Amino acid sequence: MQNEVVLLHGWGMNKQVWQLIEAELAVELKRPVRALNLPGFGGELLPEAQYDLDSLIDSIDKLIQPNSVVVGWSLGGLVATKLAAKRPEKVSNLVLVSSNVQFCESGMWPGIKPDVLAQFKVQLAKNSHKTIERFLAIQAMGSEHAKADIKQIKTLLLQAPEPSDIALSAGLDILQNADLRDEFSSITCPIAGVFGRLDALVPVQVVDELSKLNGGFNYKILPKASHAPFISHRQEFITYLKSVL
Repeated sequence: MQNEVVLLHGWGMNKQVWQLIEAELAVELKRPVRALNLPGFGGELLPEAQYDLDSLIDSIDKLIQPNSVVVGWSLGGLVATKLAAKRPEKVSNLVLVSSNVQFCESGMWPGIKPDVLAQFKVQLAKNSHKTIERFLAIQAMGSEHAKADIKQIKTLLLQAPEPSDIALSAGLDILQNADLRDEFSSITCPIAGVFGRLDALVPVQVVDELSKLNGGFNYKILPKASHAPFISHRQEFITYLKSVL
């Protein structure tokens, strides 16, 4: 039996966002495919310990079989990267989708402007619904069918319970503060990445920096995609995964 493919979603989302490609991926890759909810999202229980990257790894570790292909979108990519570095026996291949090892821009490292993430944190405390809606709009910004993408993601998200306020706030803290550059450079399994050239959250310049950190990094930039290429450019996304797995 082929290694299982595990799909991890991004901030404010839940596993339903993978519904559009989950079954097709299983057929095309000839492997079992399973999407997971991160703790506090989609009705999943919060970690017993303080909500941080380490407690996320401890929570999902027991749900992932050894030698799995772990595909992480956005925040899920940070979780997948940390898992591959901390529990290498669990990850045979790491696939980052519109993700970064340090989301917050600093020095020469490309990322989201710190004040944008700080603003999200302030808005989240006032109105979590509006904050997630704004985040969705930024995710699709630039995509040739942005409105349709946002509508599709919203419809899928509503199929599961709303995220916990604790998970939303702590998830933003992780995006603001995590720096996994050292961990990324130490990963020995094959690493692939799919990025959108129009992504407003993960600048495409990051692929050059990631390539410098780890020689095993292989990537594809989709010229007309934004932050959710597996939704906006499903076929290209699946074709690329087939080529690297």
